[in-house]
Amino acid sequence: MTSVLDQLREMTVVVADTGEVAAVKKYKPIDCTTNPSLVLAALKDPASEALIAREIEAGRKAGRSAEDVTGTLTVAVGAALTELVPGRVSTEVDACLSFDTAASVDRARAIVADYAARGIGKDRILIKLASTWEGIRAAEILQKEGVDCNLTLLFSMTQAVACADAGAFLISPFVGRITDWYKKAEGRDSYAPDEDPGVLSVRRIYDYYKSNGIKTVVMGASFRNTDQIKALAGCDNLTISPKLLDDLGNDTATLPRALSPESASGMAKVSMDEATFRWQMNADAMATEKLAEGIRNFDADHQMLIKLVAARLAA
Repeated sequence: MTSVLDQLREMTVVVADTGEVAAVKKYKPIDCTTNPSLVLAALKDPASEALIAREIEAGRKAGRSAEDVTGTLTVAVGAALTELVPGRVSTEVDACLSFDTAASVDRARAIVADYAARGIGKDRILIKLASTWEGIRAAEILQKEGVDCNLTLLFSMTQAVACADAGAFLISPFVGRITDWYKKAEGRDSYAPDEDPGVLSVRRIYDYYKSNGIKTVVMGASFRNTDQIKALAGCDNLTISPKLLDDLGNDTATLPRALSPESASGMAKVSMDEATFRWQMNADAMATEKLAEGIRNFDADHQMLIKLVAARLAA
């Protein structure tokens, strides 16, 4: 019988939430998405060892800092992944720049230039930025330069509206992290898929975008179980971890479509200025807390990556 994963691929672009070469080869996703946590995992991936050793040695010979080598290493991992997927690879701007529009734009341009030096055009990559007001403004500038962006750490309709206004190519609403927050806040162990707060958030954003002809791609992310994924079947894109891809591949149940443009409810279009964005985020404890936590965690992994690279450079 046809697996749930194959059925899902008929209605949704499946993205691998991993930077591990073996996993990408196994699951054959259209796109890959990376972040500092996933690059850390790639450092332990035997299939990436030669690439990592080569980049670190080049950095050592050039006398470059661990921070600079970490930046090029991230691009090198992404460049290798472009050889394995037909679509795009997301590469993240340093989380510590999440509240600095100009610095985020500069770092994004450097990433694009590094890819170009490796023979990879900007049509094969997405620049990942945190969905802060400053990150969204950076995306607006980059989109006008023809650099497509993936707005990550997105937890609210407020952020989604601002991203659409900025012309972002793609957004990554985080399903599981929303659910985690509500489980703790409400003292719940679990939710049925149709009442899961993370699922409902993505469904609402998808509905708003399709109701208003917004071209920004909605890519659900951060899943805790396959029920959340099934409840969003039909979403533009879904980025899924290797474990859950395995589970979907071993499941032969029938997968009904949950989302489609035709089912949009006709939600009215709104716009988002800075004052409204900041007020609505302030009023949304979940979105504020999870955005701040996500930035801190990505930065912690980035700093750990720099330390590991520094140790390799000194060896």
